[in-house]
Amino acid sequence: QVHLVQSGGGSVQPGESLKLSCAASGSTSSAYGMAWFRQATAKEREFVAAINWNGGLTSFGDSVKGRFTISREDGKNTMYLQMNNLKAEDTGVYYCALDESYYGGRSVDGYPYWGQGTQVTVSS
Repeated sequence: QVHLVQSGGGSVQPGESLKLSCAASGSTSSAYGMAWFRQATAKEREFVAAINWNGGLTSFGDSVKGRFTISREDGKNTMYLQMNNLKAEDTGVYYCALDESYYGGRSVDGYPYWGQGTQVTVSS
């Protein structure tokens, strides 16, 4: 059974940075895609960023392009989301996700495994 444990998050002011981590365990696949999604209050879960099995392919939502970076450290089975120049509209619960294929894509439907979620609040 795949298990994802998230860390990071918190409250920051606009313009500041945060880094989220997601540690994976239990996967039977040697190559899997991962992603970050977020959900603001009363809104649908939104795609943030995705990365393929070897880090050679990344994709970002339009609202975070140029500000967020996704990476992975396979020796630690961990994925990261570096968030810079945060804005109030980045506020929400951030979820990591995993799909046991080379690349899960940009849709929530592509990911059967999810982390517990972590709150990110950007406010002055």
